[in-house]
Amino acid sequence: MDDAISRQFDELKVCVIVPTYNNGATVTGVLEDVLAYTSNVIVVIDGSTDDTRQRVKALADRVVIVEHERNRGKGQALLSGFRHASTLGYAYAITIDSDGQHFASDLPVILSSCEKNTLVVGSRNLTEKNMPGGNTFANRFSNFWFLIQTWRRLPDTQTGYRLYPLTFASRARWLTSRYEAELELLVFAAWSGIRLVPVPVKVYYPPAGERVTHFRPFADFARISLLNCVLCFLAVVYGWPRMLYHKITRRK
Repeated sequence: MDDAISRQFDELKVCVIVPTYNNGATVTGVLEDVLAYTSNVIVVIDGSTDDTRQRVKALADRVVIVEHERNRGKGQALLSGFRHASTLGYAYAITIDSDGQHFASDLPVILSSCEKNTLVVGSRNLTEKNMPGGNTFANRFSNFWFLIQTWRRLPDTQTGYRLYPLTFASRARWLTSRYEAELELLVFAAWSGIRLVPVPVKVYYPPAGERVTHFRPFADFARISLLNCVLCFLAVVYGWPRMLYHKITRRK
């Protein structure tokens, strides 16, 4: 373990939350890589039906485990992780996917941007080899609507590699419980006056035949589109006025 980085995790009260659903082939490797940097690890098993549960429990002496008996969606898995991390006394949580697309070696990069009232967004290179074309389009689509809703530009609004302040994340009210909840969190963070800081991170996408994904192109894109419609309405009646209020009060 990198002792210097591990001390930083402890001093800043940062943990790593790994939500997982049917990622038995990759979850062990992801956790071992993360554990090389910190022992502050919380795994949320979101009703997995493959061998994910057994693989995670083989590391039960090294990680904290939160379980959902049935699949409740990534948003609910994150919320369970945030709330549990808060009860354990952590102030921040870094989220990392369990499918192997993220690199634990980027944890120090994200940790270095940890500051009060800041949400760090790990931004992927969307031209990376094997990057699914549908993912690239969906991300650009999401980035555009995020700009409309928050007046802010981010290069990657759909990344799961982030650092959240738990004073915000553990108390957030959610409109949705699944994949698109991460977009919702970014929008509400912007409306709440939280600073959003993008940092570049590496990404790995295996060839199509080896890729394990739970993203459903039509259903999930429809859910994201519906969420964006709701968020655009809320931006007009709530989000924009609140951002203007934060901007004015910061000047005083």
